[in-house]
Amino acid sequence: MEASKISILHLLFLFLMCLFSYPSQSFDLDPDDRDSLSTFKLSVHDPNKSLSTWVGSSCTNWTGLACENRTGRVVSINLTSLNLSGELHPSLCKLLFLEYLILARNNFSGTIPFCFGALRSLKTLDLSHNRLGGVIPDTVMRLKQLKRLVLRGNPDLGGSLPLWLGNFSMNLERLDLGFNSFRGEIPESLLYLKSLRYLNLESNCLSGNLHDFYQSLVYLNLASNRFSGTLPCFSASAQSLNVLNLAKNSIMGGIPSCISSLQVLAHLNLSFNNLKYGISPRLVFSEKLLLLDLSSNDLSGDIPAKIAKTTDKSGLVLLDLSHNRFSGDIPLKITELKTLQALFLSHNLLTGEIPPRIGNLTYLQVIDLSHNSLSGPIPLNIVGCFQLLALILNNNNLSGEIQPELDALDGLKILDISNNRISGEIPLTLAGLKSLEVVDFSSNNLSGTLNDAITKWSNLKYLSLARNKFSGNLPSWLFLFEDIQMIDFSSNKLTGLIPDGNFNGSLNFNNGNILRTMSTDPFITMRKVDIRISALVLNSNELSFTYKLSPVVGIDLSDNLLHGEIPEGLFRLQFLEYLNLSYNFLDGQVPSVEKMSSLRVLDLSHNSLSGQVPGNISSLQELTLLNLSYNCFSGLVPGKQGYRRFPGAFAGNPDLCVESSGEGCEKGSLPKVRGKTLKGEMEEGPISEWVFCLSAFLSFYFGVVALFCSSRARSYILRTKV
Repeated sequence: MEASKISILHLLFLFLMCLFSYPSQSFDLDPDDRDSLSTFKLSVHDPNKSLSTWVGSSCTNWTGLACENRTGRVVSINLTSLNLSGELHPSLCKLLFLEYLILARNNFSGTIPFCFGALRSLKTLDLSHNRLGGVIPDTVMRLKQLKRLVLRGNPDLGGSLPLWLGNFSMNLERLDLGFNSFRGEIPESLLYLKSLRYLNLESNCLSGNLHDFYQSLVYLNLASNRFSGTLPCFSASAQSLNVLNLAKNSIMGGIPSCISSLQVLAHLNLSFNNLKYGISPRLVFSEKLLLLDLSSNDLSGDIPAKIAKTTDKSGLVLLDLSHNRFSGDIPLKITELKTLQALFLSHNLLTGEIPPRIGNLTYLQVIDLSHNSLSGPIPLNIVGCFQLLALILNNNNLSGEIQPELDALDGLKILDISNNRISGEIPLTLAGLKSLEVVDFSSNNLSGTLNDAITKWSNLKYLSLARNKFSGNLPSWLFLFEDIQMIDFSSNKLTGLIPDGNFNGSLNFNNGNILRTMSTDPFITMRKVDIRISALVLNSNELSFTYKLSPVVGIDLSDNLLHGEIPEGLFRLQFLEYLNLSYNFLDGQVPSVEKMSSLRVLDLSHNSLSGQVPGNISSLQELTLLNLSYNCFSGLVPGKQGYRRFPGAFAGNPDLCVESSGEGCEKGSLPKVRGKTLKGEMEEGPISEWVFCLSAFLSFYFGVVALFCSSRARSYILRTKV
């Protein structure tokens, strides 16, 4: 037993001795290669000191390098994402044994060196996402061993695609020239290159008819070019093609049913083309298809009853048929696509009701059925889509009431049912939708008071209840949402005062941390919410959902029954861009606006505001629309204050003197204006100063006719609240 222990210890000792005596994997760089790399290092701007390890002779210490262990010759350079800049020094061309040169995601500029043709052993050349320009030098055709040529993301790199591109290397498997400036047609040699598996020419200026490819491609992306002609069958890739993206071209004709023979196709994007006609019932994709995007074409007819096979665990994840001319009902077969996570059918001619069985799609995250002619109620079964993040049903003919059970969709971020015929009140149970960020109930028949359920939507960025029949006092919690960008309560019957609350709670009204948008028609378009949803299908069959919200930062309380003075705090919101308080019964003086440096639209017209026009309004550099008409302002408006850029801004203020150049002060006149009719429509007609200033009413107690100048009386003459 004792001898056995000694034997084991002896063996362990010998093992440790061998381990420590084994020669290190560290080896010296070839002196010539070291000199070439040192010269390259001197030509590079390296703010992060990433190449500070390029000292000494040990290859393993040099960042991004790999060497042949016997000779010390450099075989690989990978300097991805090191924030390097400068031009590519020709000294790299002396690394004759180099097989992999990867300089992606830096800031290299200049042109691709002609001497790169000397790197005859090169298998991968990746210069993507830099600032290189010029053309691909013809010397690249000498790289007969090249398997991967990746030059994407160099916007100034372009010219015509070289004719030799498809026959210089019979080993070329991956060619990625996306997001550059190449023009002309695809060289015919590229259509027949047997070794090619991955081709990305996205976002260039390529043109010509779209041709078929005669090799077994796995990935083909020709999106965002100018290709025309009809859609080929890609039959040579029937058993291999996984991704086909031809979006944003000018492809015409119909979709041939032979496309469904692509057995392993996972992503098909034909959006933003000129495709026409109906979809053949024979066009049924395999359960391998995850993404089908046919949006923004001119496709018509009924949506096929069955567009793709599905199983419990595989099938479509995203279906986008929006912005076409599909008509008829939403087919029930869509509710059998059990793996579906995003359904876009907006901007079509669809009729009928939303299928109740849509609740069977328990993986759905996005439903967009907007801009159709759908009718009936919002089906209660939709709460079965318990993972729903966006429910967008605006611009249809939907009716009925908002069901209290919708509170089951507690992950909902976007709820848009605007421009329908929805009636009733906002259910108190919707307080449970605490994830809501965008709520648009505008242009319906909703009524009642604004209940406190809304205050639970603490993440709100956009809230519109405009053009409904809400009544009662404007709530005190109106400006308490920290992330709010736009509040629109216009065209209701709201009364009371504008709450003089804690305006500092609304962060976006007080800071500039959101993306600003410009508008050519600010008065109209600033109020409109533009929701741009991005749904990306990941390799794991999961959907990545994001959206961009692009209204300006604004408040619209116009066309209500509000009275009292404008709170001063409202005019201290530094980053407010749009403020519309017109067509109310507000009185008093206008607070100072000097802190509203971002203001672009200010409409206070058709109220009873008095006093002098604040002189600092004209100092607002961003202001493009100003309307103070039809109030009771008085005093002098000096011409030097620059109000001439707002024609008609002071119309209908008879006691206001607007100074004109060389003619002194003139009384405010009453030009032709657009006044409201009983039905809320706009009509044009002359209104004289006498009608505007004088109105009469009969007193039952005194029987005296009183002449007065009151904006409230004028407002009742110009418009009548229903």
